[in-house]
Amino acid sequence: MPSIIDVKHVNKAFGGLTVIDDCSISVERGSITGLIGPNGAGKSTLFNIIAGALPLDSGQVLLDGEDITNLPANQLFHKGLLRTFQIAHEFSQLTALENLMMVPPNQLGESLFSTWFKPGQVRARETEVRQRALEVIDFVGLNHVRNELAGNLSGGQKKLLELGRTMMTDARVVLLDEIAAGVNRTLLGELITNIERLNREMGYTFLVIEHDMDMIARLCDPVIVLAQGRVMVEGSIEEIQNNPEVIEAYFGAGAA
Repeated sequence: MPSIIDVKHVNKAFGGLTVIDDCSISVERGSITGLIGPNGAGKSTLFNIIAGALPLDSGQVLLDGEDITNLPANQLFHKGLLRTFQIAHEFSQLTALENLMMVPPNQLGESLFSTWFKPGQVRARETEVRQRALEVIDFVGLNHVRNELAGNLSGGQKKLLELGRTMMTDARVVLLDEIAAGVNRTLLGELITNIERLNREMGYTFLVIEHDMDMIARLCDPVIVLAQGRVMVEGSIEEIQNNPEVIEAYFGAGAA
């Protein structure tokens, strides 16, 4: 399959410290690609560069062949590239359902003119958005807490809600940032199932940073390993787990 994300010869330094060093990766369309590596490997920095949260120093990032180098996150959102966060970013004083309804851009109700002069169209659009939100909240298994304030949800439920928010847009690529962090095993199973369904049924492409190797093993193929800001190796999880260089990078010489 052709790639949907291409990172080409990217460099990033903070002061005199090089964090990303001539790094190139490709993410195939329709894949669930894992991005792993030891602490300090540059995973989060590369992730933030792709997501538009950090400018790169040199190199190029392409989305489906389009140059998106250094575009901010809000522009990437409209191009179908979204991210979730290790710590969920919910609107705590809105209900779970209202959190989903906030996502679609350019809603008519945001315009004072439309509110005054096109109330019928505003109501129709709100009904459409609400119906979509109800479908999404059922999909992610949160229907029983749809009217609960999002700030009262558990950590795992907030992660499910974040995943649901990606479904309220025309997402093409979703960057998942340690989505398993702080999630109990039951809800983690639900998260994994939903990610697999979004990939299989709706064609979402995922790039996943994760320390939970069981989750990576279940979800991701291929897996890219970063070390010292460069790609060390790429392959199946079995190839990665049996690679002596990877074992040394994670555990030190002699760990095998």
